[in-house]
Parts: sequence; structure tokens; C-alpha cells
Amino acid sequence: MSIKVVIAKTLAKIGGPVSKLGSGSGKSFAGIIFSKVAGIDAISELSDDLAIGSIVLTGTNGKTTTTTLLIDLLSNDIPIRSSFESNTINAIASALIQQKGDIGVFEYGIRNIKYGIPDTVQRVVDPIGVVYTTISPEHAQVAGVKNPFKDYYKAKELLSQNMTNGFIITNTDDPRTAFLGYKKRNDVKVHYYGLEVDDIHDFFDADAIECPACGRELNYEKRFLNHRGVYSCECGFKRPEPNVKLTNIKFTNEKWILTIEGNLFNYPNNQQISFNVDLTVPPFGFHNIYNTLASITTYATFTPKIDNIESTIHKVFDNLDMSFIPPGRFEVVHHGNKTIGLGQGDNGDAAKINALFMNQFIEGPLEFIYTTPEENEEDIFEDHFKVIKALNPAHVIVVPGRKSIEKAEEYYNIIKKEYPDAEFYPLSYDEMTKRINKLYELAVESNYDYVIMTGCGEEQAMWESIKQKLIRR
Repeated sequence: MSIKVVIAKTLAKIGGPVSKLGSGSGKSFAGIIFSKVAGIDAISELSDDLAIGSIVLTGTNGKTTTTTLLIDLLSNDIPIRSSFESNTINAIASALIQQKGDIGVFEYGIRNIKYGIPDTVQRVVDPIGVVYTTISPEHAQVAGVKNPFKDYYKAKELLSQNMTNGFIITNTDDPRTAFLGYKKRNDVKVHYYGLEVDDIHDFFDADAIECPACGRELNYEKRFLNHRGVYSCECGFKRPEPNVKLTNIKFTNEKWILTIEGNLFNYPNNQQISFNVDLTVPPFGFHNIYNTLASITTYATFTPKIDNIESTIHKVFDNLDMSFIPPGRFEVVHHGNKTIGLGQGDNGDAAKINALFMNQFIEGPLEFIYTTPEENEEDIFEDHFKVIKALNPAHVIVVPGRKSIEKAEEYYNIIKKEYPDAEFYPLSYDEMTKRINKLYELAVESNYDYVIMTGCGEEQAMWESIKQKLIRR
């Protein structure tokens, strides 16, 4: 390790803990100091300190939950260095500097090439694993500017494009992520995960999805969630067979029983392995089935203790409760006689997933409390409106989810044409406490036993505050 890097690490170790005394980017500050002193390319020397290597997780939805589950799994077998919910190269550098462990697990959100610098991250971190959850257009907007989906997709691809060693682990049910693995199959190993069951299906109107290989419309044998499913194209591209798959599921309101089978290559032991587990988990939503599959696939690929795989999976998932879900994410809670589903749904894909989760609990008329997107987010509103209509609520309440009350009222007027008795509450974003209290009041004083509250909002604080008020009372 060069003298410059040693000096930079020393300064970062001193400055990093000090930064936690104030506000700001505490998770990234040590990395910021290091990069300023030694340069961003010097992060490669930090990466070299890992005995096994780094795993980087990205996608449109599911990154944080998948990363959290993977950390829980791997930590049972090996010391790790990790970073999540802080999607910067400096957060990765901070974890490499401040933590100890033989393997790194890093969440990395990418919205465009300029800010996400995915090719630079791949070069300096040199991951042995890149994990893709799902890729859809909803997060293509950055700093109020809508980027073309092809640019957003390219930014995700660049995180693994130049890999020559290791694994891509990707969702085979999502043609966009599956294609990223398909293109790299001659350069690195690819592990796919997906569903092999008949009990999960989408109730939304099917959108046409382009083949990522040729641009023609994909043919779907079945759809699981939105653009995910069993697909093929006349050009020859089709859904790859999953290495890790859900083969059976049993639903109840209290618990779900998942059967997961795996057959894949383990990196540290350089050998093919297989496993089969029956897991009992809370009814945590269809999207978390994918997060479960992604984390288990990645864990089984990189754990050095292959004899522990089944027991560790059971240890983590059989003791799972809803606390593993990051703050603000969608949950269903019971408040008196009411069943209330609430949480962030700031894009069409997330809102659809929330609706699918809520739908399993609905046994009577439903009220939909909808929090709107901002100006220049009409495409998000259109997706949200499809979700509202798919659930066919008896009553709709509209509240601004972002800052513009005027734009929220425009969205409300569109909804009112379909639901004439819809109501609008022009709550200010700047008076967040008042907004939180009113949304709570609307939910608990609803005339309906089933309420869903989702859409845009302050990503964690707003939703979590309402949720905790519902749980406490």
C-alpha cells in the first residue's frame, strides 16, 4: 500500500468518527476524506485488502432489503464490511476503511452515468459479484430531469459490463436484468433466480414489454409482477432457467411457507452445490419473495462455509419479523377493526407491488388514500392511477405527496372524473407534522375497514411516523 494511501486512510479514520458528531453524510465522510487526499482510483487499494472480494447490489427496487438480508446471512459465516442506504462510492470507501472483514457487501443505487459513475465503481471496487434486483423506468428522473430509459438501463449495465471475473446474480423473471447476465455469459459466471410456481400472478392489465435483445414485443406465458414473468421472443431470447427458484408457496394471513431449491457454483470453494429449504416467513409481500431469492442466491454463491448454507438460511428466515423491512416501506398493520396498508410507493412498479400485497387482506369495501407525485411526474401519476383503478376502491382521498399543491389538485381533478365523490386535502409539505397527523386521522377515522395509503412522500420519515402512530394506539 502506497504512502499516500496510508496517510489518506489515517486521516479518514480520524475524520470519519468526528463527522458523526454533527449532521450530514456520516456514512460517507471517511470515504470523502480518503478520496480527496489519495484520489478515487486509490479505492482499488482498499478493495485489494478483502480476502474474498466485494459484492455490489443494484436495481430499481429491492436493493436495501436484499442487501440487509444478505448481510444477515453472510455475517453468520464470515466477518464482512458493508454499506447500505447510502449509494455513493464514498460510502463504500468508508466501509472499507472503518470496518473489518474478508468480504464486502455494498448497496449501490444508480440513476444515471454522470452521478452514479458505475464504470468507475466497477473499475476501482473490482467486484467479484454484481447483483441485479429489477430494472424498470420509474427511477430514471434525476434532479428533476427525466432521463431516457435506455440511458438509465445503460448506467445499470456499466456496473458489470467490464467484469472479467466473478459472478453476475440476476433476476431471471425480469427480461431486462436477465439480458444483462445473458450478454456476459461468456465472460463471467451467471446465477439466475426466479419463480417456478403457479400461485402468484398479476391482476393488472398487461403492458407491452420490448425484448431487450431486438426490440420486438415479448411474448409472456405468464406474468408474476408487472414485466416479470415467463417470456420469450421470436429472436431467440427467452427466460433463462433459474439456478435458485421458488418451487412452492403456501399462503395464510399469519405466515407463508416457501420452498426454495438451489443448484449453483460456490466461489470460495470452487465447486457446484445444491440445497433445498422450506421456510416459514411472515406474509411480507410478493416483492420480498424476490428479495429473499436474491439474497439467498448471493449468499450461497459467496459463503466459504457451504456446509452451513441450509442451517443459516433457516436461522435467518425462520426467525424473520417485519422489522427487517427498511423504515417507510409498505406494511399492513391492524388498528382496532381496521386493516391498513401503508408505505412508500413513489413509482408505478412499487405501487403495483404494494397493491398486490394489500389485495390478499381485502375482504370488503376499500378506501384508497393516495399521495401524489410532483410536477413533471405525469408518467408516475398515470401508473399510480392504473393501480388505483385496479383495486377498484369504494372511495378515494387525494393528498399532495410532494411539494406542489397545485399539481396535486390537477391529479385530483383527473381522479375525480373516475371517482366523483373523491376528496382532496391540500396539506402542505412544509408542515410535515400536520400532514402526518392528518393522514393518520384519515386512516383511523375512515368509514371503511380496509384502507390503503400509498404513493409519494418523504421516503422514510413520513410513512414510518404514521405507521408507528397506528401501531402504538
